[in-house]
Amino acid sequence: MTAKAYRLLKAALIYQHSDEERQEEVAAGLDATVRKARAAAAGKAPGEPSGTNLARGG
Repeated sequence: MTAKAYRLLKAALIYQHSDEERQEEVAAGLDATVRKARAAAAGKAPGEPSGTNLARGG
């Protein structure tokens, strides 16, 4: 087994055996990040660029 394959297998086993509590912590963190971003986007003026228009510079 190559070193890369070993690392991938090890990562898969670690991920597979992560506990439910940690998964809930990660989900809560992602939820908070999304809610914050949505709140910030809702506060923009109608004429301000956002999303794709912002990324394209216009």
